[in-house]
Amino acid sequence: MDEVVRVRGVEIRPGYLDQAAQEALVGEVRAVVAAAPLFSPMTPYGKPMRVRMTSAGRYGWFSDRSGYRYLDLHPSGVPWPEIPPVALSVWEEIVGKERVPDCCLVNFYDGEARMGMHQDRDEAAFGWPVVSISLGDDALFRIGNLERGGRTESVWLRSGDVAVLGGTARLLHHGIDRVRAGSSQLLPKGGRLNLTLRVVD
Repeated sequence: MDEVVRVRGVEIRPGYLDQAAQEALVGEVRAVVAAAPLFSPMTPYGKPMRVRMTSAGRYGWFSDRSGYRYLDLHPSGVPWPEIPPVALSVWEEIVGKERVPDCCLVNFYDGEARMGMHQDRDEAAFGWPVVSISLGDDALFRIGNLERGGRTESVWLRSGDVAVLGGTARLLHHGIDRVRAGSSQLLPKGGRLNLTLRVVD
């Protein structure tokens, strides 16, 4: 779809992936998870994150008591698998082929999972956008400011939607307030998958 909704500079493309593409991407994510299983990172503050995650690409995002960073290998020691082709095609269609993303972070939200307000700033440069793909249950996406705090705006992301944080929106604080359990039948056991593609180096 060609529709673009802009919220504070974040570009949201509703229904960008049709049902067939969503199903194909879910199958590709299953292969990623089989090779590099989901895990629950520890925050630097000593609390486990509510979402479970894994990654694909050259690097994978990780967090523990030492802080937030990218790793060359899955915590188990195995290499990260290749970025799912459907996700990569979304990046190429929206961003172009000049630069391939280094990481595709895969977050799984069950009905109780949340993601607090944060910035994606563990990369070396911010000239490339973060491209986010939603699959499964609806999620309430909150968009804030460059500085923590202040007024925010929220929008529901649905299965197949793509959000792009680039330009002046690249470092906006954002998070997921809640997931509307049972709002999608894409994942047989429910829940939400969020894939974020980013350039790391």
